[in-house]
Amino acid sequence: MSTRLDKKMAELKAAGKKGIFIYITAGAPDVETTLKAVREAEKAGADVIELGLPFSDPMADGPVIQSASVCALKNGMTLKKELEIVREIRKFSDIPLIGMGYINNMYHYGFEKFVTDFKAAGMDGIIVPDVPHEESGEMRKICAAHDFHLAEFITPGTTEARMTETCKGATGFIYCVSNNGVTGVKKIDYSTIGKVCEKARKFTDTPLAVGFGIGSPEAAVDAAAKSDAVIVGSAVVKRLMDGKFAEAMALIGAMREALDAAYGKQA
Repeated sequence: MSTRLDKKMAELKAAGKKGIFIYITAGAPDVETTLKAVREAEKAGADVIELGLPFSDPMADGPVIQSASVCALKNGMTLKKELEIVREIRKFSDIPLIGMGYINNMYHYGFEKFVTDFKAAGMDGIIVPDVPHEESGEMRKICAAHDFHLAEFITPGTTEARMTETCKGATGFIYCVSNNGVTGVKKIDYSTIGKVCEKARKFTDTPLAVGFGIGSPEAAVDAAAKSDAVIVGSAVVKRLMDGKFAEAMALIGAMREALDAAYGKQA
């Protein structure tokens, strides 16, 4: 499998850099802001965009992203409209795009149709947090057939036996959840997930991206210690929802600078 995501992660590794995945909720606070945020986030230093597909019961998300999802749904956001957003993004950017959504929406749309439609529009893969590895076999087959990544998860509670199974067929990246709970900025000891990342290295060469709780450049540096990338969501989404667009982009820029200073080959 060779997608925009694979190429980007290989480029970062060759350059000795850590990746930054930026989560943006599609259609929150509106479509115009979503498109502008993708464009400007890339300029500020984002390597990958995680595009949130709003759902009414986002079980893995904390209050900030829940609120953004509600806003987008009230604005009439649907998977068909999200397809259009992906197509619009591809008119001005080749940045890797990973969707983040829940199986209910995809199931009603038809999972294989979802994969083929979003792949054709320009998406590179999907994160589905409410489907465990044991139940994702058919989804993984469909995604593999279409060169479309389905992210696997590991957490501080993942056993070595489960990690072996999860990592075995992982492609694109593995989502390393920093703590038990939901998304949102919080103080976290990233050494815990760092130890999990070190274990995972025994079973896979697939890039590891740490997410949950990262709200500052310092947190990004800590989270990236044993991983290949960090995933930042609520800290950016909250600023976008509060109308603080420039502040959101400045945060991404500050994280890029901090990561390059701490881990770049020039450091």
